Amino acid sequence: MWISRPVYEFLPYLYMLVGAVLLTAAWMVQAQVWPSLFLALGALSLMGGLVLWLRRKDYRTKQAEYDSHSLDDKI
Repeated sequence: MWISRPVYEFLPYLYMLVGAVLLTAAWMVQAQVWPSLFLALGALSLMGGLVLWLRRKDYRTKQAEYDSHSLDDKI
């Protein structure tokens, strides 16, 4: 599945936003089952967004280092 670059770049932030909204909803909702479900889904979504963001950041840092080293070898 291919998605456009702006959507791809926004996904970690969307996951974290959804996680924060669900965690807030878990705190606000007055019911028996829903807060527990919102809490679990919110924590997983927030953690998934953070992991995705950190992995992309690490990959891009390593690629930049690799590219700069390959340019040094050519000079």
